[in-house]
Amino acid sequence: MEKDNKKTENTSFLFGKRNYIIMLIGLAVIALGFILMAGGGSDDPNVFNPEIYSWRRIRLAPTLVIIGLGIEIYAILANPKK
Repeated sequence: MEKDNKKTENTSFLFGKRNYIIMLIGLAVIALGFILMAGGGSDDPNVFNPEIYSWRRIRLAPTLVIIGLGIEIYAILANPKK
């Protein structure tokens, strides 16, 4: 009788292992973009440091962040059953 009263629950995750791996890769790319964007300031506010306008901070870092967001969207939309 006890076995009849117990409900068997089949718990499944929303995403598969592949989705989580792709999400971690996307987060790593986003984090790398923000790390490359950091720095370039000056300790003295009266001194201008032109390094803040370097190619790495203006072009590369924001591109990496956008690519990382695209990877995250792909990870969410990817079929977990494959």
